[in-house]
Amino acid sequence: MGLKHDLYLSRRPLAGFLAIGLSWAAYFAQMPVIKANVGASDGAYGAALLIASFGAIGAMWLAPVSRRIAGGVAVSLAILVIGAGMLWAGASTTLWSLTLAMLVASMGSGVVDVLVNARVSEIEEDSNRSLMNLNHALYSFAYACGALATGALRSANVGPVPILLGLCAILLLLAWVARDMSPPAAIIEPTVKGRLPAGLVLLTGFVVLAAFLTEAATEGWSALHLERTLGGSPGEGAMGPALLGLMMGFGRLAGHGLARHVRDTYLMLAAMVISASGVALAGAASSVTVGLLGFALAGLGISVVAPLALALVGRVVPADKRLAAISRVSVIGFGAFFFGPPLMGLVSEGFGLRASFFLVAGLLAVVAFTLVPALARRVYRP
Repeated sequence: MGLKHDLYLSRRPLAGFLAIGLSWAAYFAQMPVIKANVGASDGAYGAALLIASFGAIGAMWLAPVSRRIAGGVAVSLAILVIGAGMLWAGASTTLWSLTLAMLVASMGSGVVDVLVNARVSEIEEDSNRSLMNLNHALYSFAYACGALATGALRSANVGPVPILLGLCAILLLLAWVARDMSPPAAIIEPTVKGRLPAGLVLLTGFVVLAAFLTEAATEGWSALHLERTLGGSPGEGAMGPALLGLMMGFGRLAGHGLARHVRDTYLMLAAMVISASGVALAGAASSVTVGLLGFALAGLGISVVAPLALALVGRVVPADKRLAAISRVSVIGFGAFFFGPPLMGLVSEGFGLRASFFLVAGLLAVVAFTLVPALARRVYRP
């Protein structure tokens, strides 16, 4: 089976990945104007995102229930929920309204994310093909395209509500494509049994958390940094998340090939060092061009960390513990969306947005040189 057949197999989950990528790109690429519309400070906005992140975490519990209740249209309904939340956010004039809107969008996004990733895993098992990297790379490219399109519309003085109405029209189409997904594969009794290695799960979880923290910081605050700190235009501000998504897409495609020749922990360490350097460069930038270069390096590096870490833990744990291990690693990783936004907002409030990026770069470097080697010793010990 070739690439064309792989895409055919995963076209319905792909609709979910596209919906998430386009939606959050459209939001973050115009975050400065949405934030200004509600009159929020950096700290208050960070707190609002913290509350909204509970929606994504709650969706981890809601996703199986939604699948049982809604069946083959669960992903489609969740995509529509994302659209409703995004449109509400664009029309918000108070911080509380924006917070509730982001809570709704996060819940829909979380349900879609869990269900489409589960479906891709089922397809991989049935077809004996590796599809996860492909789907996540295309998600990143969709994110980049969405951010570029939003930036172009902002440069033409189009406001948030018309932009998000256009997004909703696209989401309606994607919801139609995502309907009637095949039922989950039958559960097969595992042939290999064993205990869940808690230490391995914790180490891997914190590595994924560092990756998600970097993604959240650069996705959510790059446009504001480029526009407010570096004096960029709305179009240049939107280039931050757009370039990040584009480089993450290229990085995931490259990582898929490199993983066959380079040990995964070596690749993770190198990728995290590159990403930390990029985040620090963006924080220290004195011009929009340098800032964009920094965000490009950040996206290129961090793109492969979470997929590599999840694949590693799934490969080394006993077969009957694989789903539990990956789920727990994901839950730990999602902690970044709890403390990431308030961390960025509060540090920015007290010391400036540059300091927030320096802090993220430092945390990423610490994880790269401490936790990744510890993970390697646990997995590859003689």
